[in-house]
Amino acid sequence: MEISSEFISAIERNAFGKASPAVQVLIDEILARHGRAAQGILFYGSCLRTGDDLDGLVDLYLLVDSYRHAYASSGRLSAMLNALLPPNVFYLEREFEGQRVRTKYAVLSLADFQKGTSKRWFHSYLWGRFCQPTAILYARNAEVAELVLKGLARSVLTFTHRVLPRIAAEFTARQLWGRGLELSYRAELRAERPEKGAGLFDAAPQYYEEITRLSMAAGSYPVAAIDGTDPTRYRARISGSARWVSRITWGLRSWQGKLLSALRLVKAITTFEGGVDYILWKINRHSGVTVEVEPRLRRHPLLAMGVLSWRLYRRGGFR
Repeated sequence: MEISSEFISAIERNAFGKASPAVQVLIDEILARHGRAAQGILFYGSCLRTGDDLDGLVDLYLLVDSYRHAYASSGRLSAMLNALLPPNVFYLEREFEGQRVRTKYAVLSLADFQKGTSKRWFHSYLWGRFCQPTAILYARNAEVAELVLKGLARSVLTFTHRVLPRIAAEFTARQLWGRGLELSYRAELRAERPEKGAGLFDAAPQYYEEITRLSMAAGSYPVAAIDGTDPTRYRARISGSARWVSRITWGLRSWQGKLLSALRLVKAITTFEGGVDYILWKINRHSGVTVEVEPRLRRHPLLAMGVLSWRLYRRGGFR
């Protein structure tokens, strides 16, 4: 997939920034935990959008050279689980100026990052995240920084390629991203409602307008901007057969994603301190749904996840 220098420059303008002092505390601890395996740290999600890193959880991705190297001190099981079903997710909190700053950070190899941001990765789990505004808070060297920038750009191209057949032939950037983020949300078990996608566009409209213009020029479908429209409207020429195949593949992503989400929740019990409480808090924060956890369930986290997942699903905690 060819990526122009103009595209990389647009991603770069949005990607590099300095971590706040509170987030830097978390970064320092993550780097201390994983040593020289750490190659890059990416920041995305709601705390990045709002600029408030003391409210909720800071979403970070740690990119490592290999899973075996990343878990040299904690054993082979974590490395094996990370390779089988990436990423592994960990919880971390630290004191900062009398307050608690919290993160959930995911561990992903550079090889899986490259694959997961490309068309080689069927599911939207990675390219559906990294097509959104993402900050590079740490890169071991210039080579890693360039690799990450290309991965972020590749995510945008993969996302737009797979969403274009699912929208009307004539569209705006807002319609493209709103529909695409809705589809990717529906492809996972998420507490947030799929309709949240339109709100994500409104949080960074200049970013989405610019990368839409660039990705339409670089994409694999013929798309042209319609002169004299504000905001810019586009017209795509996509065959009926391509649209039919896209409907089928997004349906498959939805089924696959829900299964993988359930497996990741079970796996998270092994890496999260207080994992059951975290998942309940996360779902309550986004949906308002709460369930009680009996003491006997807390003693058996895997059993608790099965029972609580069913209770939360019945009450509308996720879809």
